[in-house]
Amino acid sequence: MRVDNSKEHKALNDLDLCGLSPQHKAAFERILDEQQRALQDQIESLKSQLEWFKRQLFGEKSERFPLEADSRQLPMPWEVHPEGEDQKVATQPVRAHERQPKRPPEEDGVGLRFDETVPVETIEIIPPELSGKDADQYEILGTKETHRLARRPGSYFVLRYVRTVIKRKSDEKIITPPPPENIFDRSVADVSFLAGMLVDKFAYHLPLYRQHQMLADAGITLSRTTLTHLTHRSIALLEPIYDAQRRSILRSKVLAMDETPIKAGREKKGKMHRGYYWPMYGDRDEVVFCYRDSRAGKHVGELLAGFEGVLVTDGYEAYARYAASAANLTHALCWAHARRGFERSLDAEPGLAQHALEMIAQLYRHEDAIRENEFIGEKKLGYRARHSLPVADAFFAWCDRQSLNPALFPQHPLAKAIGYALRRQPGLREFLCDPEIPLDTNHLERALRPIPLGRKNWLFNWTEIGAEWVGVIQSLIVTCRLHEINPYTYLVDVLQRVSQHPASKVEELTPRLWKTQFEPQPLHSDACKSITA
Repeated sequence: MRVDNSKEHKALNDLDLCGLSPQHKAAFERILDEQQRALQDQIESLKSQLEWFKRQLFGEKSERFPLEADSRQLPMPWEVHPEGEDQKVATQPVRAHERQPKRPPEEDGVGLRFDETVPVETIEIIPPELSGKDADQYEILGTKETHRLARRPGSYFVLRYVRTVIKRKSDEKIITPPPPENIFDRSVADVSFLAGMLVDKFAYHLPLYRQHQMLADAGITLSRTTLTHLTHRSIALLEPIYDAQRRSILRSKVLAMDETPIKAGREKKGKMHRGYYWPMYGDRDEVVFCYRDSRAGKHVGELLAGFEGVLVTDGYEAYARYAASAANLTHALCWAHARRGFERSLDAEPGLAQHALEMIAQLYRHEDAIRENEFIGEKKLGYRARHSLPVADAFFAWCDRQSLNPALFPQHPLAKAIGYALRRQPGLREFLCDPEIPLDTNHLERALRPIPLGRKNWLFNWTEIGAEWVGVIQSLIVTCRLHEINPYTYLVDVLQRVSQHPASKVEELTPRLWKTQFEPQPLHSDACKSITA
């Protein structure tokens, strides 16, 4: 798309008629040329932005690299075949008795798998022939079982404790045994209910008002205010465990960090305040979500106080500024974030952007080979030196050459992507120097998914204190998932154990250590015992 400057040339001709000197005419032509180039750059930039918005609204948001065409893949009916190629697909008639049914007849248990922890209720079906007068003429050969998945509306029930009251005959003193200990004194909620409520809200994103509706459907009346207070008090008990897990993460050799927005508190009438979670992922698969009221760089130093090691982040400048001023800290950068700029420039410059994406894809293929061969330590570093280093050198050399390309004006999407990569070249190369540094922060972004998923369900936190509590419980639940721990079993245990456990050993209650010390014999609630009985 070019700017039509015929009106400008007509204006110059009119100026000639007025006796404009050649020097002044040349000056005006230079000004018009500069304006034309500026307008052209602006048009290209706006076109790129328009294409990006169209892709966000109507296109797929996947960042996966497009697969190369497979020669074994049969062509689709609408595909255009090269000239001279036989477009007819060989067919062979199939006789009726050779055809197979579209779906095999359903057999017992097909499509349903369950372990021994799933309760099973047995219903016996006795043939009517065995209850008739000719029952002695039939012989039982065995049984055949069919399994069906079923459910009841709601899974709530009430534990009724019946305490026998006695009177001592000698002094006629009435003795009543105390009720079993509960998490909260004089509370109507059992620990099983508290853990289930937390898991439903924060692991499965079921807001309290929906849980309140489920309770009503099950015939149980309980105020929503009570549910809110129980949630707050339960999370407050878990806060020391969260603090211990955060200290454990700060002792990591490699720590990944990011930030994600959340609405918390009211900024003014009719508008919520925009706060941020700062998730940190340690090298022992532990995560904490630290809430702060802004994205200011001062929070980086506050949250990372005392950390010495490798910090892996995206390209946010606050991390770079902190790393430059901190001692014993190495700053590595994420290749996935560098890749996104080239992916966005595919529409504007498909050939060059595709070439950059292919080189980055080679780095990821080498990482896949390292995982498949289970290389660690020096073997992993040596493999990267032999295979990934030449690719990285070629990539940055290509970026240097393209940065001088006159066709890529400063606002061009590909020019922005190249500039992003070149400015962050030292951090992007750090993974070649240390085998423990990952290629990207995708593991952290996968771990923080519950936060944006929650935003789609509970939408916001009414107070900033509430946002902090959400960070506490999500830190423990997400870490349970990373260590393949059932969050419900974990919460039932630690909610009972935390008040009795020594404060000096609170780190033992973090999911990573709890799995080895307490998971084999966790504490259960009376609800579980009654079902088992």
